[in-house]
This record gives sequence, C-alpha cells and structure tokens, in this order.
Amino acid sequence: MVNHLFSGNALCAVNAGGALILPVFVRTTLGRRTDARSLLLGSHESDPCLLAYDAGYAAFLHEDSERRRIGEEDRAPLASAKRLRRIFGFVEEIGFGDDGAVVLPPMMRRRARIGTQALVIGVGGAFEIWDARAALDHSDPDLREIVAFHLDEQDAA
Repeated sequence: MVNHLFSGNALCAVNAGGALILPVFVRTTLGRRTDARSLLLGSHESDPCLLAYDAGYAAFLHEDSERRRIGEEDRAPLASAKRLRRIFGFVEEIGFGDDGAVVLPPMMRRRARIGTQALVIGVGGAFEIWDARAALDHSDPDLREIVAFHLDEQDAA
C-alpha cells in the first residue's frame, strides 16, 4: 500500500507556457495507481497551492465530502456547497506523457500563483504543487525547510 502513496518532494522548472516535468516519485506512483495518462488538478482546501490526484482519489474526495455534508447538515448547511464547488468546480483534467510532461492550465496556475519554479510534494493519496516562493513564505516550517533546501541546492549547482 505504501508504494501507492505519493511521498517525496522536488523542485521543478515551469516554462512561460506553464509546462513542467513531473518528478520521478510522482510518475512512479501514478504508474502503480493507474494506467490512465491523466490526472486532476484542483484547489487545495486551505493552502495556496494545487492538489493533484488520479481518478481513484477523486472518488475518495467525493465520499469524504458526502460524509462531511451529512455531519454538518444542521449546523453549517452552506459549508458543504462551498466545499463541493472548491473540490469539484476548480478542477481540470490534464494529460501527461511517459516523460511526465504536463501543462498547468492557466486558471489553475493563476489560482496557485505558480511562477517559474514549482515545489511538488507528496501528501499520501495526492501531491501538492506550490509556487516555490509561496512555499518559502508559508507558515509551515517543514514546508519552508524543504523548499529552502531545494533552492540552496539549485543555487550551488
């Protein structure tokens, strides 16, 4: 089961058209999880980044959303509608080749403010795509440490 989870991190160059090469840890895990040559990009629930996943994880997100909707029906009926719009409305399907090349759709790239460098970080059933500078400015010290390491390594090269 662990080999079917996204774990690892990498700094990726993003060209002017939004193209990047998915890191090996992502391509390897996708290959274990699905034969499909596509993934879904959506908005993260609380952070200014993208969440990427396969169709199987989308089904999990739906089940989780339904469980949460039932739990909050009485006390927060509008919370579910807002969450569902974010989870399923701000999603785009993108294809990728054997080399892991993807193009981040303009709306998604804009939503996460992804510039010329992206931090890709595994979070189990999905992976996040951050603008590297945004990750460096985030309040999470572990996230800052990961991206700072990659940026230092890049500067040293």
